[in-house]
Amino acid sequence: MWDATLAQALRDALALVLPVSCAGCGAADETLCPACARTLVPDPTVRLLPGGLAVRSALRFEGVPARVLRAYKEEGRAALARPLGAALAAAAAGYGDAVRLVPVPSSRAAFRRRGVRPVELLMRRGGLVPVRLLRPSRRVADQRLLGRDDRLANVHGSLAAGVPPGPPVVVVDDVVTTGATLAEACRALREAGAEVRGAVTVAATPLRFPGASSGAETDP
Repeated sequence: MWDATLAQALRDALALVLPVSCAGCGAADETLCPACARTLVPDPTVRLLPGGLAVRSALRFEGVPARVLRAYKEEGRAALARPLGAALAAAAAGYGDAVRLVPVPSSRAAFRRRGVRPVELLMRRGGLVPVRLLRPSRRVADQRLLGRDDRLANVHGSLAAGVPPGPPVVVVDDVVTTGATLAEACRALREAGAEVRGAVTVAATPLRFPGASSGAETDP
């Protein structure tokens, strides 16, 4: 009881110095309120992309999960990495242990701006081990206003891979929208000699492409 009372007192003191609000609903003094946390309980689904790549996703990119992911990635709210990472790990479990989990890399500009690699941090908070086999090879334009075909063209050739001998690989990203970024990652890995088993993401946008973007697949 004393420990719980002390912990609450510390949270209250911190809230006076560094006010926070729930990333999902805006409730005061909560990084993530219990009601919003329940919406991050994983319910993995599988989407088959054109070309046959299977993508396992823990959540739907809408409502509270979408707001939480945006707050994590665009507002730098690193405390959200733990519940999001747990959801990612639940989706990744469908591929078993005999694979290498390869994160989609951040662009150089994004890494300089954020100071972290968001996908890798999610993986580590979820108890997953990132294996860096991909690297950016050129800059890409903002994906948000592009349809699927334009996204594919925009990212084609933007990643390169170095793949030493080892187990098959699974590509990891935060959100799948059209699948253009995941397709490019798989292309680079396969051309480097890897066996790609599939992909895994925290969330997947509702299927509504071709057409305009939902804003999920933006700056890696």
